[in-house]
Amino acid sequence: MMEPKKVPLTQEAFDRLKKELEHLEGDAREQIINDIATARAHGDLSENAEYHAAKDQQGLQEARVRQIRQMLENAEIIHADDDGIVKPGTLVTLAYAGDDEPETYFLGLREEKRGDYDVLTPDSPLGRAIVGRSAGESVDAKVPAGALHIRILKVAVPQS
Repeated sequence: MMEPKKVPLTQEAFDRLKKELEHLEGDAREQIINDIATARAHGDLSENAEYHAAKDQQGLQEARVRQIRQMLENAEIIHADDDGIVKPGTLVTLAYAGDDEPETYFLGLREEKRGDYDVLTPDSPLGRAIVGRSAGESVDAKVPAGALHIRILKVAVPQS
């Protein structure tokens, strides 16, 4: 059996996910149980939209619980350092060929969302093309929309 893939998370994201999990397994779970019980008390379940909505919400909530548990169980705490190499936990400023405006991304999982920066995952086509590279390098990435020629302008560690 294959070992589960490590999930790169900053300590901040790990702590935030742990807190979200505690909420989902505690107060949020109690609330959805109460919502279902209240809706069930309204009678015929086959035509009870409130009941079906509560059950749907419960399913989404439990799916998120499973997702967070998987991430936390397989978490690898990352500490980005300022060595100028593109890796999870860094901010990367890219210039696309034919585009005058550079764009800055946070390289990590969507759970790492930081401020105004869009998140670029390391497993995405663009992420795979730039991981391990340095500022000043140019790379080509094959993305669903076609081929991109990219220049890495800056690699930095975000300020907490």
